[in-house]
Amino acid sequence: MAYLSGIITSFLVAFPALFSIVNPFGGALIYSQITLGRPHPERVALAWRVATYSAIVMLVSLLIGATLMSFFGVSIDALRVAGGTVVAVSGWRMLYNPQESEDRKQDHASNARPSVAWNTDIAFFPLTMPFTTGPGTISVAIALSANRPSTTEALLPFFAGAGSAAVAVALIVGASYASADRLVSLLGPGRARILTRLSAFLLLCIGVQILMTGIQGALLSILTTAH
Repeated sequence: MAYLSGIITSFLVAFPALFSIVNPFGGALIYSQITLGRPHPERVALAWRVATYSAIVMLVSLLIGATLMSFFGVSIDALRVAGGTVVAVSGWRMLYNPQESEDRKQDHASNARPSVAWNTDIAFFPLTMPFTTGPGTISVAIALSANRPSTTEALLPFFAGAGSAAVAVALIVGASYASADRLVSLLGPGRARILTRLSAFLLLCIGVQILMTGIQGALLSILTTAH
């Protein structure tokens, strides 16, 4: 029961954070524009390749991100503080200036237009990196990894839950991009922007929580050393 509870808790923390920063529905609106002119089967196949690459990027960041930072001498508490700050700032920017995030994605994806890349595989670059899972997503994944439990028995359910969240977000990316035309007609720019703001507020809250955990851990370490 404790194992399952750990998986669910980890999933419920990781999924909204990753979903908010990736924003598959907003990305689908841009994806429908940059793949305009391609045959529908090719657009669907391309969407699922992007989803596969996105899952790999998020899983690798979750699994080895914090470990890699620790290798360079960065403590878990410092990583939590830095990662939480990055996540919170990302949420704040998305909340108060969602157009900036959309414009950035448009710029990232501009190189993928058919006139430039009809005969090249654009699934990884630029549609996965940096359009779908760019530096912001990697930062969020590393911050989540830094928030992992300290006990060995709790690590497996943590990574199982967080990894499941990454895969779930990637599946939503694939489904959203594959049905981008229908999403465009269903949502439209206005509703997509509202959804982005709601996701941004949730991302801001998660970033603050990770930041607070890092500060508490750092203060506890200082007090323990002092005594």
